[in-house]
Amino acid sequence: MEKYKKRIIDNLLQRKLKGTGAVLIQGIRNCGKTTTAEQISGSVLYMDEPNAKEQNLMLADISPSILLEGKTPRLIDEWQLAPKLWDAIRFEVDHRNKEGQFILTGSAVPADTNAITHTGTGRFAWLTMRPMTLYESGESNGSVSLEELFKGSKISGTNKLELEDIAYLCARGGWPRSIFLDKEVALDRSYDYYDAVVNSDISRVDNINRNPERVKNLMKSYARNIGSQASIETIKNDIINNDSFSLDNDTVLSYINALKKLFVIEESPAWNPNLRSKTAIRTSETRYFVDPSIAVATLGIGPKDLIKDLNTFGLIFETLCIRDLRVYAESIFGQVYHYRDASDLECDAVVHLRNGSYGLIEIKLGGDKLINEGALNLIKLSKKIDTDKMNKPSFLMVLTAVGNYAYQREDNVYVVPIGCLKN
Repeated sequence: MEKYKKRIIDNLLQRKLKGTGAVLIQGIRNCGKTTTAEQISGSVLYMDEPNAKEQNLMLADISPSILLEGKTPRLIDEWQLAPKLWDAIRFEVDHRNKEGQFILTGSAVPADTNAITHTGTGRFAWLTMRPMTLYESGESNGSVSLEELFKGSKISGTNKLELEDIAYLCARGGWPRSIFLDKEVALDRSYDYYDAVVNSDISRVDNINRNPERVKNLMKSYARNIGSQASIETIKNDIINNDSFSLDNDTVLSYINALKKLFVIEESPAWNPNLRSKTAIRTSETRYFVDPSIAVATLGIGPKDLIKDLNTFGLIFETLCIRDLRVYAESIFGQVYHYRDASDLECDAVVHLRNGSYGLIEIKLGGDKLINEGALNLIKLSKKIDTDKMNKPSFLMVLTAVGNYAYQREDNVYVVPIGCLKN
């Protein structure tokens, strides 16, 4: 077996277990939830183990407490197959009156939420796990820390990743198994995952049969609209020419919601700062896949195709950066937002910490022209923020695909290649 590569979520999981009875790790299938939880679990129940699945489901229905016996923290893998376990675990946590009793992992929201009668507030903590960041997989050298940027630290770093490397990493994605495979074989895994979503997962998630061809058309439209605030109406009109049946907004929305339940899609909420002017802020969420490789597989392209189409490459690269920023931000108790106002002034990522600090980030492939455009855009936005009513930005950063060095410009804007960044 390959040696376990440490994940950023490891420390968060241990912290949560010290303060609550049960922790739910949710996230897209194959991102490493079970492997991570296994590292610190005392015992494990695999709900979908083929030789025991039927028995496990039966026991979960008639005597769930039997399944919860074992050394703690007890890992319940794919718990959503038996939603009744939720209330049973909540009951056990109450009566044991101890922290760190259970870890639950799930790659989908339960199909039958009616089986859950208690929210779990006060007994459960939630963590979302995503595919590996470049720092976790070893492609980023981690010479620049996002946490240190919030402290105003000086930066320095040397980037070794070229444009071709970034194109490959976008297509390969952050799937833990892929980083140990030969390049061509690794690229197949994202296509295999895409096929599984289209042909089975999207129907199994809530037991509603869905047309695979319609799923393909929807995902292609979504891939063409990543990084935008495209409406349901826009997506519907984008795919309707390739759909042989009538299509309404509710149908499109139901398919998107199914992809959200599988954690395939993770949209970026709008950031709403206090501004000096009365500029209207757009409140629509920005559309992203949870990993760039899903978009690449959906479009049926590869690394060489990205190099030939820099516009598409830029959007796919933005998805990679948003994935990494989300993981880095959550480890320092922050969240990633997107900003756009009625004047079309836009900021690709706003990392906002729960202490009120925030940083503004523009994402560019690289090159002096694009970097300068990004820096000027950040400065323009920072001047619109009413710093009498909220903090001024902790930092402004242009996050790039290429570039030899991480540095700070004379206007104080950081320029950081993604191959240098860590949490």
